[in-house]
Amino acid sequence: DGDDCKEDPEARFAQVVHAAHHAGDHGADYCDVCDAADGNHDVVVEPAGDQVQNQDHGNGEEHGYFEHQKDCFAENYRVIAIDTRGHGRSPRGEGEFSIKRFADDLYGFMTEHGIEKAHILGFSDGGNIAITFALKHPEMIEKLIVDGANLYPAGVKRRIQRPIELGYYAVKLFAAFSSNAKAKAEMLSLMVNQPNIAPEELKKLNMPVLVMAGTDDMIRQEHTELIAASIPGAKLVILPGDHFIARNNSGAFNAAVRVFLEA
Repeated sequence: DGDDCKEDPEARFAQVVHAAHHAGDHGADYCDVCDAADGNHDVVVEPAGDQVQNQDHGNGEEHGYFEHQKDCFAENYRVIAIDTRGHGRSPRGEGEFSIKRFADDLYGFMTEHGIEKAHILGFSDGGNIAITFALKHPEMIEKLIVDGANLYPAGVKRRIQRPIELGYYAVKLFAAFSSNAKAKAEMLSLMVNQPNIAPEELKKLNMPVLVMAGTDDMIRQEHTELIAASIPGAKLVILPGDHFIARNNSGAFNAAVRVFLEA
């Protein structure tokens, strides 16, 4: 992705680890930690010190969304990709399916792997999970990056949100008769009914925070600006592109994140 991904010769490379964790049993996620030296990695990130960066994907996505970040950040960090409960290769498990529970899963994942403090990067619903996690466990975050996040459903542009709502109410009608419809209703519910974070809660965040979005994002720009303005000292970066700037404008995205992490 250009000069923003040049190798740091002093970087400490990670060892290769592949682990699958059953969400229903351990509250953790499928993760993939790969060797920074061979260019094959996905996402959490550990720099030459003892910090870790954890990147969370969006609704309906899986850890492969960060394919354009993995090589770049693995030059300086241990990179661990995780799949949220019910996404990718992480099983759905039993019980509640919510942003708050996903944040609890992240806590379980980090504690199980002995990660005391991390840089965390979350995209879309992953950004919502990251904010929820940061509010509950601020001591475990070194720096926080949220991309395309929202505090409540009205933060999404109405022309985007309306079809999502219609789809949710349609599949919900069949959820009692179809496991496939139930799964789709649960996934859409994450966008229709969640999250529910009051802007004033963000004043509690005391770690460095970078808030990001695209110029043509599905999140209202004024909502993204509200998130940044509500967090003491937060930095705001709006990049050319849509909701998927980490994938579609990866060079500029990676450069902005790298500058923030190295500041």
